[in-house]
Amino acid sequence: MADHDRPAAATSPRPIGYSPDSPQLRCLAHGHSVACDQVAVVPLRARGTTLGLATFERFPPRDAFDPEEIALAEELVSRTAVCVDNGRRYAREHAIALMLQHDLLPHRLAQPAAVEVAHRYLPAAGPVGVGGDWYDVIPLSGARVGLVVGDVAGHGMRAAATMGRMRTTVAALAAMDLAPDELLARLDDLVAQSLGSEDDRAVGVTCLYAIYDPVERHCVMARAGHLPPAVVAPDGRVEILDLPAGPPLGLGGLPFESVGFDLLEDSLLALFTDGLVEARDRDIDVGLNELRDALSVPGRQLEETCDSVMSAVLPKSPEDDAALLLVRVHALSDDQVASWDLPADPAEVARFRSLAVQKLAEWGYNEAVFVIELVVSELVTNAIRYGGAPVRLRLIRDRGLICEVSDGGHTSPHLRRAAQEDEGGRGLFLVAQLTERWGTRYTPHGKTIWAEVPLDARPCS
Repeated sequence: MADHDRPAAATSPRPIGYSPDSPQLRCLAHGHSVACDQVAVVPLRARGTTLGLATFERFPPRDAFDPEEIALAEELVSRTAVCVDNGRRYAREHAIALMLQHDLLPHRLAQPAAVEVAHRYLPAAGPVGVGGDWYDVIPLSGARVGLVVGDVAGHGMRAAATMGRMRTTVAALAAMDLAPDELLARLDDLVAQSLGSEDDRAVGVTCLYAIYDPVERHCVMARAGHLPPAVVAPDGRVEILDLPAGPPLGLGGLPFESVGFDLLEDSLLALFTDGLVEARDRDIDVGLNELRDALSVPGRQLEETCDSVMSAVLPKSPEDDAALLLVRVHALSDDQVASWDLPADPAEVARFRSLAVQKLAEWGYNEAVFVIELVVSELVTNAIRYGGAPVRLRLIRDRGLICEVSDGGHTSPHLRRAAQEDEGGRGLFLVAQLTERWGTRYTPHGKTIWAEVPLDARPCS
């Protein structure tokens, strides 16, 4: 290529026109090299597609190109075409993987009343590109909140697609109100099953799942090969929690362990992936110390803390993608929760109703009385009849009104449609129709049936 034909690095692409009798147009038309006097034109071809042309030009007194030089030019252009094609394919796949990762990550995280949330995700720099890090915030029953962070080994579209499956599966399992260790055990089974297919391997998946209860001011969590979270006290003290590691997902047969922690009001939980604190040229302990320093400044807004952590801790040219989820926890006040323990006696159902109605009147939610009376009657009756002592009624005033009835049994009621001639079987159906959602969660001591009633209207004055 002649020096005067080389475009400047800063110039933008521009169309080039060739005359009908030019060697370039003949090369494009016939698909093979054309030598004319002191000009040789070689097609840039890869995988049966012409990507462009390479024009070689000489000026007198040099001789025209001979066959050996043409063959050398064709070899050089052939290798160049492979590199250009690989670059185009990588750029296209990288863009698709980035779009897939962006679409599969939550665009807007849930914002339950009990927590404040901020998050960041940054793909790896250079040719490594998009990986499989993810995070999520999942509203659960009883005003509780599920917190998730995970990492899929590898990069590209396969890692992004596996990440999407993991995030969807965790959300589905969390909706079943499973404890963190049980959720990871079931997720482990599902990942292990995918290992049977050579085309669908989900190797090297790690995950941390936590449940925060704003009523009890308690957080319980378990991890599968993932880094433990950091907790920041209101005064800025930072602690990396001592949490049993558990194996990465997919190994099968090894147990996971849940551990609970009491959290102070306005404590900050920092969930992150290893790409934030670990690199080939930096020990993970160095990264964790930098994370502690970046988190230890009290009084900052979450978004400001997120930016500070990413700029202070993340390597300048990260070799792995990094995710950060910051969660500031709040507790529900005593005025937002009411609970009563009563004997498992059918005669006590009316008293349960009366206590609930009185509490609604105190809170100013008289418009919800009819629905709550029906829900309390049905759930308490079922608890006394099929569950047994101890029976507890709890009302929680959050963004909606939550009614919970706990008992000592482990048998869950099932929704069914009663026939016209049936005398019973309609109570739970009415509960499902009149509430926003309902369900069952199990505890070591029994179960809790819960129902949520939306409060569209403002409290009565």
